[in-house]
Amino acid sequence: MSKDLGIQAKKEDDFSNWYTEVVQKAGLADYTKVSGCMVFMPRSYEIWEKIQGFLDKKFKKAGVKNAYFPLFIPESLLTREKEHVEGFTPEVAWVTHSGDTKLNERLAVRPTSETIMYDSYSQWIRSHRDLPLRLNQWCSVVRWEFSHPVPFLRTREFLWQEGHTVFATKEEADKEVLEMLDYYAEAYEEVLAIPTIKGIKSEKEKFAGALYTTTLEIVLPNGKAIQGCTSHQLGQNFSKAFNISFTDDQEKNQFAWQNSWGFTTRSIGVMIMMHSDNKGLVIPPKAASLHAVIVPILVGDKKEEVLKKCKELKKHLKHIEVTLDDRDYTPGWKYNDWEMKGVPLRIELGPKDMEKDQVVIVRRDTGKKEFVPISKADERAKEMLEEMQKDLFDKAKKHLEDSIVSVHSEKELLNVLDNKKIAKASWCNFRECEDGIKEKTGAKSLCMPFDESAPKPGTKCLCGKDAKVVMLFGRSY
Repeated sequence: MSKDLGIQAKKEDDFSNWYTEVVQKAGLADYTKVSGCMVFMPRSYEIWEKIQGFLDKKFKKAGVKNAYFPLFIPESLLTREKEHVEGFTPEVAWVTHSGDTKLNERLAVRPTSETIMYDSYSQWIRSHRDLPLRLNQWCSVVRWEFSHPVPFLRTREFLWQEGHTVFATKEEADKEVLEMLDYYAEAYEEVLAIPTIKGIKSEKEKFAGALYTTTLEIVLPNGKAIQGCTSHQLGQNFSKAFNISFTDDQEKNQFAWQNSWGFTTRSIGVMIMMHSDNKGLVIPPKAASLHAVIVPILVGDKKEEVLKKCKELKKHLKHIEVTLDDRDYTPGWKYNDWEMKGVPLRIELGPKDMEKDQVVIVRRDTGKKEFVPISKADERAKEMLEEMQKDLFDKAKKHLEDSIVSVHSEKELLNVLDNKKIAKASWCNFRECEDGIKEKTGAKSLCMPFDESAPKPGTKCLCGKDAKVVMLFGRSY
């Protein structure tokens, strides 16, 4: 592979350009003539299918059903819940005409589906016997207003799932909020090999119209944080706006309690940033649709014999997804090409290996080589994939643990941020203080971690007021 085909920017020096190069040169995404909208190429869409399959199984086992609601939302529905629409108005793309004819009412291109779904819910729910109602849809949404598009992380159209559920009691809704957050954490940890921080958002950062928002926060190798997903307790805000009410077992009319929760293709970008290196993409084995590539070493008069043996080896590797690269390129070119594409294992087989009845298996993340008897190749490859999955997670976990630093003053906070880390501070939980920190440091509140207890009485916030909670602050995407 010629130099210009490799990654030119270095992850440690020019993170932004490095990321863009990996996305393009690994064949994950392509740009289109619509600014901020991208093509999910097969290699990235296959990763999304792995995530989708994992979560869909979890949702269905929990009793959630899949459905699909319209892409277009009448303006009268979108504006039904005031706080919600104020949060989304700048991002909404509108359809105003059919051909040359102006529509009687503008139609929003789905920025999220609360309003269109809840209009139906209000018609479907009458009695406590109709509850709980737990639906999910896999779809795309459009969020128009932002400045700098970043593939997967910030695009005008992206893919996600959005769950929308209705319960008779707050307790049931509260329980499900955390249940879904746990599923999301498992998807990040078990599929993408990424550790997360579970917590609750500030009032400022919560979802527009929610009672409260829970989140998974992730710390990337460049020191920036990113929101991995959210699970919202909507309270009765939407049920009152849309009249989603029911008669309870005492024949009294009650407003329902609702949740919404979502996981997006942003997760693919997070995975790329977390694990990939200066050779290109690194895919955790459980997120990979292709686990290994066999590269034949074709030299001299042994070419046909080696190719035949490689085809036999491919049939022997029954427990992993494998391909044979018999293209007319040099082995070195193929090594670089497959490293760029992030295939977890490379299996080399040449005349000398045939003499020893072995293969060479190389891990993508470490470059470590192992000489393995052909008879053991299937078993050992499977083990190496498991080891790689664990090692990637452990490496990311150590980075997370090393990235969080306690601070007790604004000076310490700024120093931690400038050293590309996340600050943990006792905080007063006031909006004015939160805004002040953002203005002075460029950092926003990330979450109040679930595993942190409240500050001791007398503990002061960075601003001098009494501290009420522990908050993580960081520069973020």
